[in-house]
Amino acid sequence: MKRFWKTVTIDAERGVRLDERPVRTPGRVPLLLPTDILAEAVADEWREVADDIDPRAMPLTGLANAAIDRIAPDPTAFAVGLAAYGESDLLCYRAEGPRELLERQHASWDELLSWGRRRFDVDFETTSGIVHKAQPDATIQRLSHAVATLDPFRLAGLSPLVTISGSLLVALALLEGRVEPEDAWNAITIDERWQHEKWGEDVEAKAALEARRKDFVAAAKFLELLGDQ
Repeated sequence: MKRFWKTVTIDAERGVRLDERPVRTPGRVPLLLPTDILAEAVADEWREVADDIDPRAMPLTGLANAAIDRIAPDPTAFAVGLAAYGESDLLCYRAEGPRELLERQHASWDELLSWGRRRFDVDFETTSGIVHKAQPDATIQRLSHAVATLDPFRLAGLSPLVTISGSLLVALALLEGRVEPEDAWNAITIDERWQHEKWGEDVEAKAALEARRKDFVAAAKFLELLGDQ
């Protein structure tokens, strides 16, 4: 789709308008944003379109569309799917070796687990390898409750953080401002960066990792723009 507008504005309902025409989601619902700062950031994505609209260059718009079209009709069901990641959180599965990799995981992940224990008054079971380790029922219940209380826009921002990282706890730490996005990214990619150090970088793998990083950082930014409202 080609750019057809000259001006981008924000109306009184925090809707983005292109030459006074309201932007609508793919589901044909008006794209109304919950905060002024997010509305301005989404409007900026439309302002920066040159000739062709490229959805990949408009991640905030995409997440807002998802909040309205995909999540708002049934946020409870969506939250259940995200909360399930707490049953096999990345931070609970440590390498069996070598020692240096295991030490890196401990140095980065133990602090996040400690925060989770304090924040949600729960415990986490950790293990070595990839064999499933069940978490205490209370842990699953309290993490599920934390996700279930979120509105559709926060669920939209949380979703890529969880699916990209494989860690519900990292996503919640980002949501609550406990960790910076770059530090969180470094934590969840310890294994990948270890492999690159030892065996060299594969061009395709590096490109895929960078694409994931951009999506991860964009989702973290989306949550930041929602503020504490």
